[in-house]
Parts: sequence; C-alpha cells; structure tokens
Amino acid sequence: MVETKAPMPTFDPNYVARKTPGAALKDYEHQVDMAALRRYRLGRVRQKLIAADYGACVLFDPINIRYATGTRNMQVFCMHHADRYVFVPAEGPVVLFDGYMAKHPIDASETVDERRPATTWYYETKGPNVLDAAKRWAAEIADLVETHCAGNKRLAVDRLGAVGFQPLVSHGLEIMDGQAVLEQARAIKSPEEVACMSFAISVCEAGMARMREALRPGISENHLWSLLVQANVEQGGEWMDTRLLASGGRTNPWYQECGEKLIRIGDLVAFDTDLIGPFGYCADISRTFHCGPGKPSETQKRLYRHAYEQVQYNVALLRPGMTFRDYAEQSWQIPEAFLANRYMCLAHGVGMVDEFPDIVHPLDWEETGYDGVIEENMTLCVESYIGEEGGAEGVKLEEQVLITAEGTQVLSTFPFEEELLG
Repeated sequence: MVETKAPMPTFDPNYVARKTPGAALKDYEHQVDMAALRRYRLGRVRQKLIAADYGACVLFDPINIRYATGTRNMQVFCMHHADRYVFVPAEGPVVLFDGYMAKHPIDASETVDERRPATTWYYETKGPNVLDAAKRWAAEIADLVETHCAGNKRLAVDRLGAVGFQPLVSHGLEIMDGQAVLEQARAIKSPEEVACMSFAISVCEAGMARMREALRPGISENHLWSLLVQANVEQGGEWMDTRLLASGGRTNPWYQECGEKLIRIGDLVAFDTDLIGPFGYCADISRTFHCGPGKPSETQKRLYRHAYEQVQYNVALLRPGMTFRDYAEQSWQIPEAFLANRYMCLAHGVGMVDEFPDIVHPLDWEETGYDGVIEENMTLCVESYIGEEGGAEGVKLEEQVLITAEGTQVLSTFPFEEELLG
C-alpha cells in the first residue's frame, strides 16, 4: 500500500517524486495497491454518473475503459476500431465486451462482473451490413439498461458514430455526453494514481537522460527521439502520444514533429515527451537542449530564461480553491514579442493522457476559455513556449505537478539547462 499519511514538507517541492515506489513487488517496501487503484477509479465514474442522474455509461475509448475497469487490450488498435467497449451502470454489474480476444481467457479485473463477445459495427468488419449490426448492438445495450438502471434511460456514451446513434434512440434511450463524465472523474487522482504517474515520469526522465547524453552534431531528430521511445518500452511503457521534437529553425513555430533533419552545432533542440508509460499513465514534460560544442548565443539564452521564468512563476501560483480564470489573469505576463506564438494553454490536466482542464491565456479567454476550480489532488502540466513570430528558434519547457493542500508538489525532476539559464 502506498503511504498516504506522511506530511509533505513544504520546503521540498519534489517530495512526492522522491518517494516514487518501484514497480516490482517486495515484502519490505510500500507498494502501489492496484486493487485499491481500480476500485477508486470505478467509484469515481459511478459517483459522476449518479451526480448527473445518468443510469449508465458505455465507453469505447480504450483510455476510458482502462480507467473504469483496469483492463487493456490492443489499445492503439481500439482507438480507431470500435472493437471493445464496456457497460458501466451507476449501480449494478460491469459488463466488458471484447473483440478478437473474447473467446480466450485473460486475466480479469475484479471490477469486471461479466465478459461478453463484442457486437462490432464498424464498417471494416460489417461493410454494407453495418446498420443491421448496429441495431443488434443497440438492442443488447438497451436490454442492459432495462435490466440494471431502474428505469433511468439516460445513457452516457463517450464515442458514438452516426450509425450507432439512431438505433439507441429507437429504444427510448436519451444519449448523453460520456466523455464529460469520464473527464470529470479522471481529474482527481488517488495516491495510487500519483504513485503510478511518478513511476512513469521516472521512466520518461531516464529516456530524457539518454537523449541528453547522445545529443551531438549529426544525430538525426528521429534517432534522438527513438532513445526516449526505447527507454519507455524497455520499462513496460506503452506508447507515445506525439512525436514533438524539433531542432534549429524547426523549433519555431512549435508543433513540428521529428524527422530526418540532422542536428547541427549550436542548434536548440526542443521536445515534449507526451509519453504513456507503465500502468498507462502519462509523463508530459518538455525541455530544450543546446547542441554543442560551443556556447549558446545570447538570443538563445534570452528565450530560455523567459520560458523558465514563465514556468516557475506559474507553478508557484497554483493553489487549491483558485478558479481557472483567476489563475489565467494572475499568470506570468508574456512579453509582447512572444504573444503571437504563445502556447495554446497555460496549464492542462494530465492522467492517463492529457485531460481536463485546459486553462487558457487571458487573451484567449472569450474565445476558448471556461471556468472551474483548481482542486487538491489534481495533476497538471504547466506549459511555456517562447519564440518570436518569424524568429529563428524557440524554447519549449513544461513541468508536471500535483496540487496538494499546501500548494504544489513538482513530480518532474529533470534539470534545466544551466548554460542556457546563463
């Protein structure tokens, strides 16, 4: 069981990160209680269903299925093929529908009460018969709602193609937004979740260290990125959500994926890990390196210092009870020269992937902002991108943090670049 009672010293912002448990079971150390983790997550889903007065939810998103049941099967495949889904009532048995693996025994989670073969209705498998298959699927779901939801026909679904919508409605079901339910549930982390996330960050930062050591003129962006991917796979990690690594002039504007470009002497190399690590938890950290030999230019150092200042200021600003809007309005003021290329948000939630909330800049509030409250046990990523519009290079930095009653505990520990800080 993970320690949850020990006080968190306010003088050490990395306290939680430094207490990260290992992944192997030992009889002389505190370990992650995975059964407690699964019970907590399923309980959060049901709590949100009850609060919204929904009878049940049907989840297709493999990340939501993992959260609610603690099970996984071909997750990336299932992101684009609706081959696996789960029925979760506010009260009653959880029914997992599996595709190709349904006829074979697998290790079952205690959160799953029944496992059935999936009734698939995506076009690849059914072709012109897809509507008939969707009708059979909807009839089975409607029967579960009738049996286990005590007359409540408000059904939340996280992903529902056009072909599946009308058959459900024909059974008198009212279709609600299941993604909102899951995003709200996932926002507040248990101690076990934080421990799993911290282990994923440990794996991620080991890969980042390999990248830092290997960085030299002539290495390609793809080669450098592959070192992070390899470290993740070696330690039981799962996949990379993006390929965001760029060097030199490709660092500005941001959001360019790595390629065959050879990194040159003096280039800045910026990356955003977006790594889905062990236990399915995300390590979302950004750093920018300088490729030697030689020293970074004054312009490079100026960009880096601005990004570092923004991240540090906005991390220190976070506290429970603060509204999203108050946080945005009190955040570090970006100099005019960098406003046009600002990052898309100031901070965002993180769990199994990037998630609710997104807290946007004051300048973007009217168009894309929404309010809410920063709560204890949220985990957030605090973002910065500094680069002038049309500038030669840019700097990307990001820290992953836990909100506690005392303030902020930093989960990411990878050092910043002293030579760029000057």
